[in-house]
Amino acid sequence: MKNEKKDVEMKKCALVIGHKKNSAGASNEASGIDEFTYNDALALEIEAQIEDIEVQRIYRRTYETLPSDINGYDPDFIISLHCNAFNTQASGTETLYYHKSTRSKEIAEILNTKIVGALGLKDRGIKAKSVEDRGGYLLKYTNAPCVIAEPFFIDNEDDFTTANVNRKMLVEAYVESIKEIANIV
Repeated sequence: MKNEKKDVEMKKCALVIGHKKNSAGASNEASGIDEFTYNDALALEIEAQIEDIEVQRIYRRTYETLPSDINGYDPDFIISLHCNAFNTQASGTETLYYHKSTRSKEIAEILNTKIVGALGLKDRGIKAKSVEDRGGYLLKYTNAPCVIAEPFFIDNEDDFTTANVNRKMLVEAYVESIKEIANIV
């Protein structure tokens, strides 16, 4: 009898590019780089390093349709790529998850730990969000566990420099997280 390798369905990760080209989110004043541009390029680098997991970039048409657009892909888990911004002084890494989802909380812990390790910025922790909070609509209305990654403050020159100097390690943190998360979802 010959050994036949059983086809195993690959896990699916939706990699959501925060914002969109004509509504690009926060930016770094000195470089002119905005959240959308930064994370679109980052997603391509992450995707290029993943082999045994199906990674699909998802772009926002409208904020209202984003959860259903993602749900249409039927992912096993979702990571939304963003950059924080506040007052050019705030600094650090945080990851958001829906407050009623224990699986999303677990994913947020994995991702936040790896990003903090890669960038070495202040660990602002994982943050539970409700539907009323910024980002809560996406976190609540997606079917799969979903997190929003905020690895650094794009409007803070030191954070932005740190992210660029350590970009390779940031990409690797996402890649390692995606692989680890795929094993638990």
